[in-house]
Amino acid sequence: MLGLNGTPFQPATLQLIGIPGMQIGHAWVALVFCILYLISIIGNLSILTLVVREPTLHQPMYYFLSMLAVTDLGLSASTLPTMLPFYMLGLRQVAADMCLAQLFFIHTFSFMESGILLAMSFDRFVAICDPLHYATVLTNGRILAMGLGILTKSFVTLFPFPFLVKRLPFCKGSILHHSYCLHPDLMKVACGDTHVNNIYGLFVVIFTYGVDSAFILLSYAWILRAVLAIASQEQRLKVLNTCMSHICAVLAFYVPIIAVSMIHRFWKSAPPVVHVMMSNIYLFVPPMLNPIIYSVKTKEIRRAVLKILYKLQC
Repeated sequence: MLGLNGTPFQPATLQLIGIPGMQIGHAWVALVFCILYLISIIGNLSILTLVVREPTLHQPMYYFLSMLAVTDLGLSASTLPTMLPFYMLGLRQVAADMCLAQLFFIHTFSFMESGILLAMSFDRFVAICDPLHYATVLTNGRILAMGLGILTKSFVTLFPFPFLVKRLPFCKGSILHHSYCLHPDLMKVACGDTHVNNIYGLFVVIFTYGVDSAFILLSYAWILRAVLAIASQEQRLKVLNTCMSHICAVLAFYVPIIAVSMIHRFWKSAPPVVHVMMSNIYLFVPPMLNPIIYSVKTKEIRRAVLKILYKLQC
């Protein structure tokens, strides 16, 4: 946008756009997102309640699962301030500073989830490859330190983002392509020298998603090697089954990210609705699916749920 003197400036408010072609059916879209939010919030709060209340779940694996649930709640809460007002009340404008704050929290919680999935893969690696030292390696102090390390790393790496965007003028309009604020979306309307933003953004993505996914793959290579060394096929399947929940959670998180990246790089002519829908899947599906995956695939959580239901009936 241009100021009165013809120079670019950053507007006080930005305008959000929902799903292309669905402007008339916003009420139905709002209903869908409300259901997604409810499933995500109830599911993740239930996981946290189970881990806190049930002594049998006071184990490293479930402590990491609690961290994942908190992160998913944070990710849902980060998108909620603009999503629901947009679809339910038709409020399309968002203050620029609020947009930058939302950008920070969305990306921070997303990077935290990647780090927690890496920590959970390390948990599975130790449990399968070195079970005798599991309790001594993954102590409560080390688990807490890992959680704080993931939080610190995500916060520190994302902290410059809002300031790097704040310094840029907007000369390509003030209309964003989602109903929430993301860094790549703001870069499309910014002008001036964006090299620092682009280079730092690429560095952060590689430093988080790239490094985390590489170590997750490495840990599972070692796990697969240990499993193949087991003579009994029945025992192999039993051991691998302990990893299925985590594998499903990793796929639910990384597959949409990879799909968004592939579409952005190799299908630039894709209809806008494709980009918007894939971004929505990337942000909304993992927080909703993770509690379901662990509730269905983890026997101890199912037992804890049944135990609590039995107590309520009595």
